[in-house]
Amino acid sequence: MSETRASNSAERSDVQPAYRSPRAWALLLSLLILGLALDIGTKYWSFATVADDPVVLDREALTADPTLNPIPHHNGIRVLPAQLLQFKLVINRGAVFGIGADQRGFFIGFTLVALIVGLYIFGAFTSARSRLAHTGLALILAGGIGNLYDRVVYGVVRDFLHMLPGWHLPFGWTWPGNNPEIFPWVFNIADVMLLTGMVLLMIHINRVEQRRKKEEARAKESAQPRVESSAQSD
Repeated sequence: MSETRASNSAERSDVQPAYRSPRAWALLLSLLILGLALDIGTKYWSFATVADDPVVLDREALTADPTLNPIPHHNGIRVLPAQLLQFKLVINRGAVFGIGADQRGFFIGFTLVALIVGLYIFGAFTSARSRLAHTGLALILAGGIGNLYDRVVYGVVRDFLHMLPGWHLPFGWTWPGNNPEIFPWVFNIADVMLLTGMVLLMIHINRVEQRRKKEEARAKESAQPRVESSAQSD
């Protein structure tokens, strides 16, 4: 009897939509808040300490002059050996890794729509036990809100993570703009959360699809003996 009750409870939690589950909301909101705090906190710390003097961003000046760069020359701070990672300050007027520069209004609108879509997916397309999907959505929401905060408050996004500084492409190759570095982009924690969240969502979708195929195969197998038995009785 107890095993039957436990099985029924598990089935109900699988069917129960996420928006009706306090635990699902708690996971989503707690990870969102922690991720947002980590992103904004690391941006504040980096712009206050990485350069020789704290870098103060003036929103009005930055939005009025797209060419303005208030960040002074600095060597950055090496974080990992072998030039794997350093802290280097950059202001980004585009999206992830600087894509689509000087499209601030578009990205603000796009981010707001993406946040609404993310919440809709959470409520309409995930169950109470879809923890991997909820984790991915929380990271995407936190990353989106983190960069949206920067665009609204400062008019630009604050970046400070630079991977593989000094590592150059082979054979003298360069990226557009004549940049020879293997990874010329500077990013932030919000970008990391956005990409990680997308990967987790893809893993979740793949698992759901695999589970669906297995259930269909079981249904066919269970239906096969019935067909055979019906044929034999005839």
